[in-house]
Amino acid sequence: ETGSEDIDILPNGLAFISSGLKYPGIKSLAPDKPGEIFLMDLNEDNPRAVELRISRGFDLASFNPHGISTYVDRDDTVYLFVVNHPHQKSTVELFKFVEDDNSLVHLKTVRHDLLTSVNDIVAVGPESFYATNDHYFSDFILMVLEMFLGLTWSNVVYYSPKEVKEVAAGFYSANGINISPDRKYIYVADPFDHNVRVMEKHANWNLTHVKTLQLDTLVDNLSLDPHTGDIWIGCHPNGMKLFYNDAENLPGSEVLHIQNILSEEPAVTRVYADNGSVLQASSVASVYKGKLLIGTVFHRALYCDL
Repeated sequence: ETGSEDIDILPNGLAFISSGLKYPGIKSLAPDKPGEIFLMDLNEDNPRAVELRISRGFDLASFNPHGISTYVDRDDTVYLFVVNHPHQKSTVELFKFVEDDNSLVHLKTVRHDLLTSVNDIVAVGPESFYATNDHYFSDFILMVLEMFLGLTWSNVVYYSPKEVKEVAAGFYSANGINISPDRKYIYVADPFDHNVRVMEKHANWNLTHVKTLQLDTLVDNLSLDPHTGDIWIGCHPNGMKLFYNDAENLPGSEVLHIQNILSEEPAVTRVYADNGSVLQASSVASVYKGKLLIGTVFHRALYCDL
């Protein structure tokens, strides 16, 4: 009920959902309630979201989850990476998922000078990830000025315990990020530039630009179909409505399906669209065995048959 900003589905159909985001300038339906991580088993006939317990010692009161990413290790250990904004700062929290008792064990908190305004992450190892900074500044007034001036100072950072570095730059607002099933390409959504950028990943973790796919909507989080490599995107058809919070003029929702993004002519299909009467401010769309799960910034989630 208080948002489902990002969703990541494991190959076995377990879907992790981040909920309760408080983000500068965007409304929250429960501003005083800590954020939560939910789990849905999409193999069930009528799956429902169950809140995951988080181990003691983690500061739940300031938990403000944003983008999430899972990583399954060689020994089948499931790690969950969560972008967190405690006290309007940016950290990345690393958890181990314990399926037997629906819990998350907190392993570590990552802070770094290059991780200033983190939006989303994609895990590439048990302790390493790519992260998007959606703004150069972390101060809200300077963020607004940055947007107003159209500065392209947003970037992508690679993090590992041994090395942290900027690997791509020049975005208006780097947002959703994900990796192709063959692990060769990184995709980054830039909502203010209305596009998805495709970048090749190299052995030293650097990224080089391959192509840009322009779209006529504000693209948010990116999900990959592990079998086809297709990209599913939760989008905002009108960004101004997202920030105005007008009950008479609700932010709508839109889901795009992109096939063959590396080809000369990728196929872009609008799979879902709504004016806000059913679903407000869609931010992510993930698929599993003919089902589509659509998440939102602050509203509910929608579970659909494709």
